[in-house]
Amino acid sequence: MSRQIDLNLIAFKKQLILKNKDGKPLVFDPIRKKYLVLLPEEFIRQLLILFLVDKKEYPKSFLSIERSIVVNTRKKRFDILVYDNHHQPWLMVECKAANVDITQAAFDQIARYNMTLNVPYLLVTNGITSYCCAIDKKAESYQFLTDLPDYPKD
Repeated sequence: MSRQIDLNLIAFKKQLILKNKDGKPLVFDPIRKKYLVLLPEEFIRQLLILFLVDKKEYPKSFLSIERSIVVNTRKKRFDILVYDNHHQPWLMVECKAANVDITQAAFDQIARYNMTLNVPYLLVTNGITSYCCAIDKKAESYQFLTDLPDYPKD
C-alpha cells in the first residue's frame, strides 16, 4: 500500500456525545439517532462520521451505517456507505479499532464488499492510519489518493 492520508480524527473527540448506562460507556450516533456501546471500532466510526459531516461536508442524510449486503451469497455488514446526490453508492468505509493494523486483509475485505456495490471510492481507517483509493472500473485498476474526495456537488 502506498499513500497514507491524515484525517486527524482525534480532533473530533470533543464533539462526541457520551454517557454511561449501567456502567457501560455509550456514544450517540447522529446518523442512526441512538446511543451505542462505545467499543473501540465504534469510537473510530463515530469520529469518522463527525469528520465526514463537519470537515468534508458530506450530507448526513446520505450516510448509511452498518447495513447488511450480500457478498457471494453471504450476509456481510459495511461500516459506512456514502451515497452521492443521485442516491448511488459513492464511498465505502471500513473502520478498524485503533489497535488494529491496516493490512492488505482489510483492503481485501472492502474490495470483496465492493464487488456487490461497485463504489468508486474506498476508505480503510483505524483512526491513526488511513488509506483511500479511487476505483477505475473500466481500466480495472485503482489509485491511492492523498486526501478524501470532496462530496460531488452535481
